[in-house]
Parts: sequence; C-alpha cells; structure tokens
Amino acid sequence: MHELSLCEGIIETVEEQAVIKQYSRVKAVRLEIGRLSCVEAEAMAFAFDAVAKGTMVEGARLEIDEVPGKGWCATCSSEVEISQRFDGCPLCEHYPIEIRQGDEMRIKHVEVE
Repeated sequence: MHELSLCEGIIETVEEQAVIKQYSRVKAVRLEIGRLSCVEAEAMAFAFDAVAKGTMVEGARLEIDEVPGKGWCATCSSEVEISQRFDGCPLCEHYPIEIRQGDEMRIKHVEVE
C-alpha cells in the first residue's frame, strides 16, 4: 500500500513547514488527488490516521478533493475527460490520449493554529 509512504511524506512536509512558520497544531490537511493518480482516497484516509499518531498532525481532518482526468486527443484535436489512464478518446476512439490533468497529488491547504 503506497498510500502509507505518501502520507509519511505529506506529514513530514507539513511538520517541516510547522517548524519554519511556528505552527503549534495542525487542524486539517486538504489534498488534491487526481483520478488517474492510482491513489485510493479511502486508503489515504486510513493511512493518514495511522501515520499521524504521535505527530503534530494527529487528530487533524484529512479532506480530499478529487481532480477529474483530462487528456488531449491529437487525432481529433479535442480536450476530453477520461476516467482511466489508458482510455481512448471518447469522441473518435483513437489512442493515445496525452494526459493533461488528473495524475497529480498535492497538498492544497493546511489549517493550523
């Protein structure tokens, strides 16, 4: 489950910023996770709670915003929504689609005290 290592990196990043900016506690972390990123939101929520124990992030809410997958079809010159990484173009059915959005994961917002 790679979500554990992703959560470790998120918490490490948040704690580094807490030291720099002198936060006393983290109340919430909001993530953007792309539909094509191969990251499961439920697994992230479980891993986040497990990894946060004993850190300044313990007890913080994890909020996840899902980013839809979008790609560019060079055949029909269209930007299209895709739900899987290797989908063909829903308009002309050609392959490949160049992914333009939806494979990212980022910390969008951190609520602190």
